[in-house]
Amino acid sequence: MSVSAPTRRIAVGFHGGQVLELRLTDEQLAGLHRALGEGGWHEVESEEGPIRLDASQVCYVRADSHDQRVGFGT
Repeated sequence: MSVSAPTRRIAVGFHGGQVLELRLTDEQLAGLHRALGEGGWHEVESEEGPIRLDASQVCYVRADSHDQRVGFGT
């Protein structure tokens, strides 16, 4: 039985206003960040399945922290 790496919620914003939400491991996120510097097409293997995106069209990448909060308290 394999243990999967923890994932975090990622939002990728594109020119034109579209936002793609994914769940990625830290390793996958690091690969996406490297691709942003290179431009062109990049494939990301996410929990949702493989995603190909044009890194030159990405405006931002927002990653939730690993801190999990449950409930309404602070």
